[in-house]
Amino acid sequence: VQLQASGGGSVQAGGSLRLSCAASGSIISINDMGWYRQAPEKQRELVASITGGGNTYYDDSVKGRFTISRDNAKNTVILQMNSLKAEDTAVYYCAAHGVRTSSNYGMNYWGKGTLVTVSS
Repeated sequence: VQLQASGGGSVQAGGSLRLSCAASGSIISINDMGWYRQAPEKQRELVASITGGGNTYYDDSVKGRFTISRDNAKNTVILQMNSLKAEDTAVYYCAAHGVRTSSNYGMNYWGKGTLVTVSS
């Protein structure tokens, strides 16, 4: 299973970016998909996640600004980021938790990070 993320870049404060992540491989199902971020000298933190049924979680710092969505048929997860702030600057990672494939179950996978830079 591989996760391919795209959509990072540089934007001014108040702007928007859209991150996309596609999981590929012999995937039967994925429990949760989410986005994490890691700023310089800080620990990786969960930004938002979504279950297969569409239940969402958002960190308080992004509520009302970020929206996570998912296409189960395509095994993709999208993070729409609006009203970006300088403190949103970080490397963003997508993750798939509880992945069932033709050969195993319950595995977690991570994509390579994509850098988001917000200038004030």
